[in-house]
Amino acid sequence: MKIELTKQQFRYLLDLVYIGNWVLNSTRDKDRIKEYDQVEALVFSHCLQQKMSKLVELYQGELIPSRAFAEGGIHDAIEQYEDIVFYEILAEEMALRDMDGEPLTRENYTALMERIETYLSEFDRHGTDHISVDLDE
Repeated sequence: MKIELTKQQFRYLLDLVYIGNWVLNSTRDKDRIKEYDQVEALVFSHCLQQKMSKLVELYQGELIPSRAFAEGGIHDAIEQYEDIVFYEILAEEMALRDMDGEPLTRENYTALMERIETYLSEFDRHGTDHISVDLDE
């Protein structure tokens, strides 16, 4: 297979590959999905031909994204995504909790969505500052 990309498109591809592998493997320890690491190494190996050698480094015999790449802002994008997902999941879980275990139906969908929006608005204004957990139960 051959894919032709501009230099800028290749640079975007590096970000996408890195983020994808990060999502799939960053929480794994010894059970990393090696095939994704291998694809990442293969894609990043093309940095050498594209005169982007600062974006790759050799580690234990394999090419990996360099520290310069990892510290170049890609983790800011990942963190922004994680924050949004965290608050969306938290809002949904709290809204579902407020429904006292009622299963989601067409009839209560609008009420659930309004409750989620209420929580999201609260989180936008105050983050988690107003959330408390009763640990005595």
